Amino acid sequence: MVLHLIAALAFGYLLGSIPFGLLITRAAGLGDVRKIGSGNIGATNVLRTGNKGLAGLTLVCDALKGTAAALIAGSFAPELGIAAGFAAFIGHIFPVWLGFKGGKGVATYLGVLLGLAWKAVLAFAVIWLAIAFLLRYSSLAALLATLGVPVALFIMGQTDLALVFAVMSAIVWLKHRANIGRLLAGTESRIGSKG
Repeated sequence: MVLHLIAALAFGYLLGSIPFGLLITRAAGLGDVRKIGSGNIGATNVLRTGNKGLAGLTLVCDALKGTAAALIAGSFAPELGIAAGFAAFIGHIFPVWLGFKGGKGVATYLGVLLGLAWKAVLAFAVIWLAIAFLLRYSSLAALLATLGVPVALFIMGQTDLALVFAVMSAIVWLKHRANIGRLLAGTESRIGSKG
């Protein structure tokens, strides 16, 4: 079982560390996405290229690598799915191919959640949409949605999974330190703003 766990972690990490944002923008002839905006490889920074289609594709690919890791490994044993999903999330944020400098993890977080507890995705979506609609801050919507997920999982009786996602949520918050600073200062960009 230990070997299976190690294999699941390695599989998840390697799948999660595929830098789709970088690969997609390079393939489209837009160069290195790390040299614009925040320098991040995630969908939000890809959007700063001005190409919504590529940003959407990046979002889907970053989410689905988390889903795939969780489902494939989970087909052998549920705990292996959890391990692989968590590792995919870590791989996205700290990819070995890019000097451990990756994305902020929200899309992959959501993808892992889809693979492990799809009903909890509804809680994430409701919170994200409500905050995004009312306050028009994408980062704040994502942060509050990640707070809601462990609570939803706990209510659903999935205590172990709730603990795993609580750790993942804490990591998402750490990766959004700059956004939190801008939110507190009132300088964070709103959805639909030109700046």
